[in-house]
Amino acid sequence: MKALLLENIHPDAATALRVAGYEVETRTGSLAGDDLASALEGVSLLGIRSNTKLTADVIKAAPQDLLAIGAFCIGTNQIDLEVAKGRGIAAFNAPYSNTRSVVELAISEIIALSRRLGDKSMQMHQGIWNKSAEGSHEVRGKKLGIVGYGNIGSQLSVVAEALGMSVIFFDIADKLALSNAKRATELDKLLAKADFVTLHVDGRPGNAGFFGAPQFAAMKEGAAFLNLSRGFVVDIESLAENLKSGHLSGAAVDVYPSEPNNGQPFVSSLQGLPNVIMTPHVGGSTQEAQVDIGHYVSAKLIDYVTTGNTLMSVNLPNVGAPEVQGRRVTHIHRNVPGVMANLNAALSAHQANIAFQALATEGEIGYAIADVTAAEPGLLDTLAAIPDTIRVRMV
Repeated sequence: MKALLLENIHPDAATALRVAGYEVETRTGSLAGDDLASALEGVSLLGIRSNTKLTADVIKAAPQDLLAIGAFCIGTNQIDLEVAKGRGIAAFNAPYSNTRSVVELAISEIIALSRRLGDKSMQMHQGIWNKSAEGSHEVRGKKLGIVGYGNIGSQLSVVAEALGMSVIFFDIADKLALSNAKRATELDKLLAKADFVTLHVDGRPGNAGFFGAPQFAAMKEGAAFLNLSRGFVVDIESLAENLKSGHLSGAAVDVYPSEPNNGQPFVSSLQGLPNVIMTPHVGGSTQEAQVDIGHYVSAKLIDYVTTGNTLMSVNLPNVGAPEVQGRRVTHIHRNVPGVMANLNAALSAHQANIAFQALATEGEIGYAIADVTAAEPGLLDTLAAIPDTIRVRMV
């Protein structure tokens, strides 16, 4: 089998795949459209990061060889997960591996904004000595408003409290408040109180344009804003207007609605504004995080191919299976009545002795695993012919 790893994924991932017996091709940049579709010829495992867009058209054009996609990052909004699911292609990501890296960047930017370090550094590079306490503050005693209290938001909450900040958070789900953090029942209540507002929401389509002019207007006068989540959730033009007017004292932005490849020009309305820190989507880009992500996602891909295990898959029903007993058959199908009856009838017709069987369904898709210790020839062909079968495989 062949694996294709794009976007400069950590070499440990390629090493793990080669040790597992895969032919591995690596590329430093992303691919798109026809170039991406043609590169998938003969590829069973595809590894990407955030800049490669696996659209519906690309996935539909992918050869039947493609079994799984690994997003070597947290987000998966760059993948059309529904189309991948409909073709029986599993997708995995790394939801925890770079959490600490993003948290540390957020903390460093909160302090830098509070002390206006970006402006001071730029002035020094320009030969300007401006020793002054004007506009500089400690973060101790300030209120941090966290929008999105998931893995990153909750850990940021704990670290911020260790610095002496008080934390309020808002999340659409009912989340347990850690330490002394307080939950805001409405977003506007958080915005009215927080000295710093930081976004840590996911990339679901419903979050597009989530934070715009009304939300900036609701923020406390002189507050600072951070976005280290997804570029498309924020109206950048509105943010720029609120910085120019002085309603906001500063901003730190790591993600953008449109992001170029390395070496390509980047243009934003935030450029040149005072007390604005801009970073090129490096929240999770530490050596420690990239090593962890490389190990985690490659292990998930290998495990899926060799055992059929879909635990932590972001688009297929999650099935955790024990050690393979005999030969394992995996069957991805549309979740309609009668499929399992037909599957078991096929197993019986081929005199298959079942040592283990499991089924999970999620929405329109079902995923079944059966370990058989004996079976007559032709079983896979019979299973593939069952109505509503999407993909059948023997591992």
